[in-house]
Amino acid sequence: MIGYYNYTVILTYIGMLTGFAGIAFAHSGDIYSAILCLMGAGVCDMFDGKIASTKKDRTREEKLFGIQIDSMSDLICFGVLPSLIVYCAFPFSILRSAVCMLYTLCALIRLSAFNVDETLRQREQDGERKIYTGLPVTTSALIFPTLYGLLTVLGQSSGTPATAVTALTAAAFLMPFRLKKPGNTGKAVLLILGLGSLYLIYLAGGLR
Repeated sequence: MIGYYNYTVILTYIGMLTGFAGIAFAHSGDIYSAILCLMGAGVCDMFDGKIASTKKDRTREEKLFGIQIDSMSDLICFGVLPSLIVYCAFPFSILRSAVCMLYTLCALIRLSAFNVDETLRQREQDGERKIYTGLPVTTSALIFPTLYGLLTVLGQSSGTPATAVTALTAAAFLMPFRLKKPGNTGKAVLLILGLGSLYLIYLAGGLR
């Protein structure tokens, strides 16, 4: 069959399927479950690269496939799903709809640029990337659940804060600032923050 199916890409596939489930939940109006899927996809993305790096005999084709499939999965999970959550969670607004579309476009542009840059980088050096340029799209797995939890716990039904955060996040995807890739300590901090967001979401779910 076309493609690769070894253990180095299985978690990426699981993450993509989780993101698709989130899209289905958001479309049906179950924002709570959609947010949980977004976070689940974020956890998969956090560890799929580490798992892939354990296979030392990966061919050039397998590495290139990994770059492409990871970004394609990221577009679904962190480009389409967050924008659909914001679009479906609040009453229709032309401005919010435009911002959601631009968010997905910015994610697409960033991921495409990343693929080009990462392919060129791997031709010249081995090992993992140490620096990101611009805000990684995967940060949406922390930003939007936290936003959703806070807005729901505070009883805020207006979509204005969500629209603003979506616009700022989209802009940050394309801003050329440099950001150090988190190591094990950084990932632990992100997981703790994620647990905090999960608690907020639990409270939000209890308030529905």
